[in-house]
Amino acid sequence: MIELDSVAKTFDGDVQALCDVSFSVPAGSVCALLGHNGAGKTTAVNILTTLLRPTSGRAMIGGHDVVAEPALIRQNIGATGQLASLDWQLTGRENLTLFGRLRGLRRKEAQLRARQLIDQFDMGHAADRKVFTYSLGMLRRIDIAVSLVVTPTVLFLDEPTTGLDPRSRRDVWNLVSSLSAQGVTVLLTTQYLEEADVLSDSIVVLNHGRVVASGTAESLKRSIGVTYCTVTPVDPDRLSAILAAVADLGEAHADPQEGTVSVPAPNGVATLSEVIRRTDQLGIELADISLRKPSLDEVFFHLTAGATA
Repeated sequence: MIELDSVAKTFDGDVQALCDVSFSVPAGSVCALLGHNGAGKTTAVNILTTLLRPTSGRAMIGGHDVVAEPALIRQNIGATGQLASLDWQLTGRENLTLFGRLRGLRRKEAQLRARQLIDQFDMGHAADRKVFTYSLGMLRRIDIAVSLVVTPTVLFLDEPTTGLDPRSRRDVWNLVSSLSAQGVTVLLTTQYLEEADVLSDSIVVLNHGRVVASGTAESLKRSIGVTYCTVTPVDPDRLSAILAAVADLGEAHADPQEGTVSVPAPNGVATLSEVIRRTDQLGIELADISLRKPSLDEVFFHLTAGATA
């Protein structure tokens, strides 16, 4: 359904945002496009949604070239950017009706579609309030709803959950999953690795404008071939001490939210024993220590080592 073939994009003659980018997304699936800030994710989406022309290469949606047939492409896609494309002085219902009319629906059709989307997105309690009164989570939901007033074959979501609280983020995840179940192809850009792990059928990783890896979440995890030792101290304030103690064992990193330190364990149990010995020497009491497969976060760190945030 989505295909990029050797796509490149250069700005101002020498700033290369994309270089020889090739990947495809099957119909009815969810693809997560991952990368650090400036990796080229939004540029790729803007090309696929006809907002930018590629400098070279070819981008296709449903077998149609985005440069040669932009009007046809726009009729069959929906897109939600990082900022809500809404009229803040209108209510949620009025926004949905307005966008329905802009997409060619007759007044009654637009009103009916607005009611359907309000029910689907569970927005009945706020549908007749002006959108400037909405929470960030509600804004994201209605912004996605607007992109569905005419059901697209392909939906582009550019970092749709940035800034949302965990509950609102889960609500958006449920919406994306339901769209995929209805046969809508979704291309999702995100910096939340858990989001990609939960939602995607396939993942494409961009680094400095180039594809550095692609595949399923599980295949990418297997590809780096490293076991990790995860340490959970009783006292979360000791994370930095543990990180310093194991730094020479590999590219260790701390997760303050989870209260853990993870370090590569190529030697398996031997590495685990060494970590126990070092934490014991420091007098650090552990709540848990284990060996596990790499997470998608660790795959991302491994693939984009040296990238700037």
